[in-house]
Amino acid sequence: MFGGAISGDVHSYLPLLIPGIVAQTVLTTCMATGTQLREDMDKGVFDRFRSLPMSRIAPLAGPMIADLLRYLIAASLTYLMGLILGYRPGGGVLGVLGAILLAVLTGWAIAWAFTWIGTVARSARGVQGISMMILFPLTFLSNAFVPSKTMPGWLESFTKVNPVSHLVSATRDLANNGVVTGQVGWTLLTGLVVVVIFMPLSVLSYKRNL
Repeated sequence: MFGGAISGDVHSYLPLLIPGIVAQTVLTTCMATGTQLREDMDKGVFDRFRSLPMSRIAPLAGPMIADLLRYLIAASLTYLMGLILGYRPGGGVLGVLGAILLAVLTGWAIAWAFTWIGTVARSARGVQGISMMILFPLTFLSNAFVPSKTMPGWLESFTKVNPVSHLVSATRDLANNGVVTGQVGWTLLTGLVVVVIFMPLSVLSYKRNL
């Protein structure tokens, strides 16, 4: 995978690598949402919430809102480390902010899928295993670390339909060039579809477990 990509100097590789790492970091971080939810449910935390004068959905919605801050910190620290290493995004401040916002929104959307897994899995360890089995192949078999054109033909074809590759390409377009391309639209559409499907499923499954 890396044979045709890592060449020349570090500064030439950073514009390719840093946005890919941002996407990977945010998506990996959102896996923890389902795991922590399952742990709280197993420990009886939600049994205590039921006795409090609060909305039944608040314990589910609260962590999802708080996760936005976690994704923001993860993405910002990655770009900061890239700047320390010598990365100079051509999109400027607005381009980087746009890339961070896109990554955060996508991570929040994908987290609903892992939230649903957290409500139906039997244990936190099971949630973690299922999440890794889904997300890791999509992340590492994407264009996050190397250009698609350097991959074998079958892998290049897969990266073109891989939603993670769309997110990576979109963040690169924003951070490196400061342009909003079709990849941004596809990424937002994918996130919207995930939310429309898994948010209601998560709420229904959560209520069933109360």
